[in-house]
Amino acid sequence: MTPRIKICGINTPAAMEAAIAARIDYAGLVFFARSPRHVDAAGARKLAAISGDSIRRTGLFVDAGDDAIAEGVSAGGLSAIQLHGDETPERAAALRSRFGIAVWKALPIAGPDDIARARDYTGAVDMLLFDAKTPVGQLPGGMGLRFDWALVHGYDGGVPWGLAGGLSPANVGEAMAEARPALVDVSSGVESAPGVKDAAAIAAFARAVRTR
Repeated sequence: MTPRIKICGINTPAAMEAAIAARIDYAGLVFFARSPRHVDAAGARKLAAISGDSIRRTGLFVDAGDDAIAEGVSAGGLSAIQLHGDETPERAAALRSRFGIAVWKALPIAGPDDIARARDYTGAVDMLLFDAKTPVGQLPGGMGLRFDWALVHGYDGGVPWGLAGGLSPANVGEAMAEARPALVDVSSGVESAPGVKDAAAIAAFARAVRTR
């Protein structure tokens, strides 16, 4: 089964238009000021107006408060909240109840113990994202790092899961064959510079996923 495709870090009209042209399933808006892909509420509204119903939008938050999440959900017309910090299963479940939309949880992976932790979120979230663990003090994602995809091969924790971390048009086919995710999520792998999406790379990524 062909996985759904998410391009994370969409922060300009041109990037959103490229994602729409490539028939991407999800456009990820990053509500995290430290990221080079950050968008504020005004930027999110503009991107939502451009995309309308042609693409679903997710919002990435890192240990954000309810008010900040509410602003992002409203501005971006989000279909999912993606938690990328230290949020607990209880926090994830509370947000899902409050906002009434899907909640995704990104989990940093370096070894088998990290995979075991994923089961704590069963029943609390709608999607897990297995991402590469980044060095302490660095951004929690979008750094082009990858983990051993064999760690998640065959994972079945009762929650759909996606694969992130170090994906690109060149390796997403290998990743799909190795891990068999329900979704593939790319950010820096389709950029010409940090935070600058490349339309040709977005199109190439979509082709690589769909022609596998």
